[in-house]
Amino acid sequence: MQNRLRPGEETTDTAEPRDAALHFIGRIHTPWDSREFCPRQGKQDGPECRIEVFPPWDRALEGIETYGRLEILYWLDRSRRDLIRQNPKGDGKRFFGTFALRSPQRPNPIGTALVRLERVEGNVLVVRGLDCLNGTPLIDIKPDRCEFTPKAPDKPGSE
Repeated sequence: MQNRLRPGEETTDTAEPRDAALHFIGRIHTPWDSREFCPRQGKQDGPECRIEVFPPWDRALEGIETYGRLEILYWLDRSRRDLIRQNPKGDGKRFFGTFALRSPQRPNPIGTALVRLERVEGNVLVVRGLDCLNGTPLIDIKPDRCEFTPKAPDKPGSE
């Protein structure tokens, strides 16, 4: 399902990416093994999912429990990377450019979700609100910007 091309959709030739080196810092565990059953957008009352953070990055979780919501960035490793025009309903009628969609099919398939932190269990974050497949590689974790107060002093002239 993830690699099919619908009638009228357009692709482009893509070169092998060589200008970004990501380090996967963990793995996301969800109930979904195929896109067919994975939600299109995560819901704050969705099922509990587990975000496993690998050493040494697990030490970077210090203080995370003070936040109720986190922004999770992940690599959609099973997505197409060549679609420039998509037909999300598969009806052959309405087409959109990839950048006008939140589709997982992207040139750089980075997913993002705002999740509710339920609890921290050592190197595992138990959250609700994800919309990715089981085994998805983790790129980064950030506190929700609405809850975050900068820890560093103000920059000169920023008042």
